[in-house]
Amino acid sequence: MAAESRALPSRYLTPDDLVAMFDLPSVETVYQWRRKRTGPRGFRVGRHLRFDPVDVRAWVESLREGAAA
Repeated sequence: MAAESRALPSRYLTPDDLVAMFDLPSVETVYQWRRKRTGPRGFRVGRHLRFDPVDVRAWVESLREGAAA
């Protein structure tokens, strides 16, 4: 059950979703990550920024692997 509670949605995520998921101070943090190329890979749909849940999970895993080193 623990895996289900941490499951990411099957839809593409918005910057607001990332703010809620990671308890970030604001969406500006997400945009700073994008400018610095330090956050999860995102893409544009028109003028809207979206994130694939698979890419978000991979990014989190890469952070966890880096922390374990």
